[in-house]
Amino acid sequence: MLVHNYSNFNIVKIKIAPSILSADFGKLNEDIASIEPFCDWVHVDVMDGHFVPNITIGAPVVKKIKTGLLMDCHLMIENPEKYVDDFCKAGADLITVHSEATEDLAGLIKQIKDAGCKVGVSIKPKTSVDEILPYLGDLDVVLVMSVEPGFGGQSFMENSLDKIRMLRKLEPNLDIEVDGGINAETAKQVILAGANVLVSGSYIFGAEDREAAILSLKGE
Repeated sequence: MLVHNYSNFNIVKIKIAPSILSADFGKLNEDIASIEPFCDWVHVDVMDGHFVPNITIGAPVVKKIKTGLLMDCHLMIENPEKYVDDFCKAGADLITVHSEATEDLAGLIKQIKDAGCKVGVSIKPKTSVDEILPYLGDLDVVLVMSVEPGFGGQSFMENSLDKIRMLRKLEPNLDIEVDGGINAETAKQVILAGANVLVSGSYIFGAEDREAAILSLKGE
């Protein structure tokens, strides 16, 4: 694993979290097994067709995922309060919710912690970091969306870089995750900005050599 020494924060380990949104759902566990030795987390995109246009999977499918890696469940859904307990029981290690999806973010953070999971908060490209500043001390992860949530394979949005820089300056030891359009070139940009958890879907699962694709995200 690479570590990067930035002048304005501590040494941070780069973690790769392949998004199963781009995996073959007909052989999901086989696809996860193919990348498991080379990465750190498994990123599970949960979409409800309301908060975002697409529909993916729910807790019953998450329960069937077999992995020894941290399972990072990104809930792109309305009323996430109703489903937190289900995903924790299904095996999620980290639940990330959208600040835009709830009117009581503090209560939702507490609910996730009480359910026994780590907690992350995500912000869309048009959402300011200011919206989540009061909650940073209670979070394990902040997920910066570098595309509009809801579809895989979109192009990287560079306005995410300023958000990452701001968050890293405020929280030197926080896991800052970035999701959307991540490939070998954009990985360099987000790492230099201060992100240390990289979500990548089609770039990894669409590669002929998945190990090489993962290593290229780390600069190897």
